[in-house]
Amino acid sequence: MDEVKRLVAGEAVLSEASTVPRSQERSHDEALEDLVRQHSRLVYRIAYAALRSHHDAEDATQETFLRVLRYSRKLAAVENPKTWLARIAWRVAIDRSQQRSRRREIPVDNPEKPATAVPSADAPADEAMQGSQAGALLERLIATLPEKLREPLILSAVEEMTPHEVAATLGISEAAVRSRVFRARQILKDKFALGMKRT
Repeated sequence: MDEVKRLVAGEAVLSEASTVPRSQERSHDEALEDLVRQHSRLVYRIAYAALRSHHDAEDATQETFLRVLRYSRKLAAVENPKTWLARIAWRVAIDRSQQRSRRREIPVDNPEKPATAVPSADAPADEAMQGSQAGALLERLIATLPEKLREPLILSAVEEMTPHEVAATLGISEAAVRSRVFRARQILKDKFALGMKRT
């Protein structure tokens, strides 16, 4: 992420810089800097939601902002920078996920576990254990959802993106987003209840 910030801050010179007036170059750099400052967390979380690996999510975040850097001249024409950036981040993450699956570096059914909150010292051991089991079960169940249900659920639940933003990110209608998120939640609810009975 530091490398991206240095690039955006202007320590790396854009290849076309010599043909762009200094005032214009400064405004491009400032726009990119603002974009990184406001949305780097969003980009990272979207990447992590798709990749389930902190290292891969950091790489995908850098790649996303490097792609944005290439198209920095078009930033002024972007109506909704957050949605535009989310769409790029999602595509980068999905591309990386597919490449990783092809190389079989990490089995799809055994993704890296996200960092979990440390249980309170006051919480009973069996309660803490049950909470971590429930979290692990939920993650496994989300991973088994069909892609078309899993993607909108992750974006709406993890990032709390609006149906409009999810629709723009995935290139589907808002009605489809609502329908798929509803179906995904129903499937998870049923499977989760069944899974918890077995533990």
